[in-house]
Amino acid sequence: MNMRQCCFGYALATSLSLIAICLGSPVCAADRPASPIAAPTPAKIFTKADYQRHIEELKKRLPNDGFSIVIQPPFVVIGDEPVDTVKRRSQQTVKWAVDHLKREYFSDDPTEIIDIWLFQDANSYEEHTATLYGKKPTTPYGFYSSSHNALYMNIATGGGTLVHEIVHPFMASNFPECPSWFNEGLASLYEQSAERDGRIIGQTNWRLRGLQSAIRKGDVPPFETLCQTTTREFYDKDKGTNYSQARYLCHYLQERDLLQKFYRTFRKNVATDPSGIESLKSVLGKRDLDEFKQKWEAEVLKLRFD
Repeated sequence: MNMRQCCFGYALATSLSLIAICLGSPVCAADRPASPIAAPTPAKIFTKADYQRHIEELKKRLPNDGFSIVIQPPFVVIGDEPVDTVKRRSQQTVKWAVDHLKREYFSDDPTEIIDIWLFQDANSYEEHTATLYGKKPTTPYGFYSSSHNALYMNIATGGGTLVHEIVHPFMASNFPECPSWFNEGLASLYEQSAERDGRIIGQTNWRLRGLQSAIRKGDVPPFETLCQTTTREFYDKDKGTNYSQARYLCHYLQERDLLQKFYRTFRKNVATDPSGIESLKSVLGKRDLDEFKQKWEAEVLKLRFD
């Protein structure tokens, strides 16, 4: 990957933090989970004044003076690592992911300014998330809260969860009808991400071994079952394969240059195909998903993650 970087705009120094607007590039990733999406309101273009007002309110909630703020549209990144590190993560992870995801899928930015809280370690993450979010996190990695317009990340676990969670507010503003299986499948695809021919790709990751084990045991449900899960069923009644099956279906489509086509087809047809089953059949060119599942499982068993 070629690294490129440019910065623009204004920097405001306060007694609490350095605030800057910067643009930058690439990342590679590797981690985990998230939460459902909410219906959007009409798109809005945020101005410098909007960000300044947002930051003035945000400064009142900073846990201490060790936090820095970096504006990386359409997000505001807040972290308790050194300011240069927060700025680098904003440029090399957040901006890289946003640019590539928008190029691949999303035309609209989130409808609200979204805060990305990057905590330097597990102790900081658990302590400050409990204060800011109102309760302790249930995942050690990070999560997106649509009700708080915020992402909360233990950045010590890596950038994978951050890229995963960035997908969710974009999905909310571009495809609010998206069911949980595809919302999480696409997001989890980019937990281990890279760039190929100028496009973002998801690579194999830690979810592979568990999925391969489930395939060998015959524990992976039909795709019709996965696609028809409700939000509650996807998250609360997962036998351990929902995320991985959804992720590696997306990976299969990606490797055949069908993932972007599936996203667009599903989004266009969601009113008559809310589960995505018919869109999947159309994009695959197959009417029998049980027969396809056998081929997909054989391909998944060939994959490796070291």
